[in-house]
Amino acid sequence: MKLSVVIPCFNEELNVAPLQEACMNAFAGRVSSYELIFVNDGSRDNTWEALKALHQAGRCPVKVINLSRNFGKESAMYAGLQKAVGDYVTLLDADLQQSPDIVMEMVEFLDNNPDFDCVAAYQESRIEGKFTSWCKKTFYRMMDKICDISLHEGASDFRTFRRGVAESLLSVTECYRFSKGIFSWVGFNTHFIPYVAQERNAGTTNWSFWKLVKYALDGIISYTTFPLKVSTFTGLIMAFLSLVYMIVVVVQKLAFGIAIPGYPTIIVLILLIGGLQMITLGVIGEYIARIYIQGKHRPLYIAKEYRTYEEK
Repeated sequence: MKLSVVIPCFNEELNVAPLQEACMNAFAGRVSSYELIFVNDGSRDNTWEALKALHQAGRCPVKVINLSRNFGKESAMYAGLQKAVGDYVTLLDADLQQSPDIVMEMVEFLDNNPDFDCVAAYQESRIEGKFTSWCKKTFYRMMDKICDISLHEGASDFRTFRRGVAESLLSVTECYRFSKGIFSWVGFNTHFIPYVAQERNAGTTNWSFWKLVKYALDGIISYTTFPLKVSTFTGLIMAFLSLVYMIVVVVQKLAFGIAIPGYPTIIVLILLIGGLQMITLGVIGEYIARIYIQGKHRPLYIAKEYRTYEEK
């Protein structure tokens, strides 16, 4: 098998058939063999029925996986990677914003450049608000400074890579998955190409601003201990300032006889130090919680049903 295309789906019933058609048109005569692997990530609409219809029609090799509930896009991609057998593997969204024609550009680049292991697409410009765009740019710059890994600004999960890269991704079994970080962590030579995202074929995006914020925080906690270092540094500063304030208070009392403010000063200091302690405990708690969840060794997903093109 030359190419496996992994397609996570969440509420994409109106998109899966047009996407299959687009892939068939793009791949016809340009790739020797391919398979489409659709992963239904607990959709609440009729996505699974639409995927079963594609599988039953048999117009091209299609594998369909039905997860028992919504485990998230990262887990859905992992499920698809486990079933992929191609020499090349592509991660593709189901909403037709990422063109299958670009997938062929990636495949042809890998064919002609054996020194590269992965081709990743990034958006040079996005159709979004200035504040959201600023937040994303700030996130990538911050990650480059505080993490050991380097993230290419704007790079998405839209990638095509060789079998060796796929095996490396599967070897990373952490439950809090941040794919952009995982791709950078496993290494391999990656070539980045720009692309223009198309309009969604149907439906609305499931990524709200706050979901993006949560995803960014997951990435920060997963790939750096910088928040813990900030807590330590803040504690040292507060200890130093407390020592300075104590010296000032003693000098005022002994040398000048100045009355020391009591109740208001104590309340302010208690609230300030107490707040910093709670923030620090919260940061530590986030890391401990991840250790706790990872220690349970739960599977990343549970497949309710799996159908391959070898069977009908």
